[in-house]
Amino acid sequence: MITIKDYALPDTLEEAYNLLNKKRSNTVLGGGAFLRLGSKKIGTAIDLSKLMLDAIEETDEFIEIGAMVTFRQVETDPVLKKFANGILSQAVKNIVGVQLRNIATVGATVYSRYGFSDFITALLALDTKVLLHKRGLMRLDEFLADGAKNDILVKVIINKTGRKAAFNMMRNSQSDYAILNVAVSRLADDWKVIIGARPHRAAIAYEASKYLSGSDLTGESVQQAATIASKELSFGTNIKGSREYRRKISTALVKRAVLEVLA
Repeated sequence: MITIKDYALPDTLEEAYNLLNKKRSNTVLGGGAFLRLGSKKIGTAIDLSKLMLDAIEETDEFIEIGAMVTFRQVETDPVLKKFANGILSQAVKNIVGVQLRNIATVGATVYSRYGFSDFITALLALDTKVLLHKRGLMRLDEFLADGAKNDILVKVIINKTGRKAAFNMMRNSQSDYAILNVAVSRLADDWKVIIGARPHRAAIAYEASKYLSGSDLTGESVQQAATIASKELSFGTNIKGSREYRRKISTALVKRAVLEVLA
C-alpha cells in the first residue's frame, strides 16, 4: 500500500530539488502509473506539473523531450513519428493502453531505469543524453549504469545525427509488457544493437554492434551478429519467460531489426 503524508507543487526545479533532499522519504512523482505496484511510505510527494517540463522541442541539432511528457505525446508527436524511422513512437504505442500512456511519463520511466521499459531500449539506439538538475548532462548508457540518486531528471536530449532505426518486441498480448525488446540503429558504418526486458535493464550489445559495423552485411553476417548478441548479453527468468526462451527469441528479433534498418 502507498501512503503519502504531504503533497508539494513547487514553482522551480531548485525548490523541487531541495524538497526531495530534505527528507529520505520524500519522492518525486512522475505520472504515478506504477504507484500501486509497490508498497511505500512517502513523506512528501513532489509534483513537477508546474515546471513546464511537458514539451517536445526540436532544434536544428537536437530533439528535447521534457520529463513530464507522456508516452501518449511521444506516440502521437509528428516530429517523433518521423524521426529515426519513428522508433520512439513505435516503441511506446503498444504499452498497456491509451489510459496508461496518458499518464506514464518519460522522466519517471528513464529515471527509474525500469528493466521492462520499451522506451529506454529505443532511446539507447539513438544518440541520447539526459539532463539532470544538479549533475548536468550524462550519456544515457552512463546514467543507466550509475543512476543519479536524489537528483531530478529534467529532459532527454537526442542528437539528430541521421540514424536509421528499428524496434521489435515480443509480448504475449498487445496490452502486456514485453517478454523481450530489441532496438537496432545505423549511422553510416556505425551500428548499435540494444536488447531490453531480458528481464534486466536494456543494454548495448557491444560485440554484436562492432561486428555489424565491420562486416559486409550479407545474410550470413546479419545472422552471425544476432547470434553474437544472444551470447554476449545475460538473460533471466521470470513469469513471462525463461532465460533460454529469451535468448532464442533475441536472435530472431535482432536479425529482423537489422534487416528492417537495411531495408
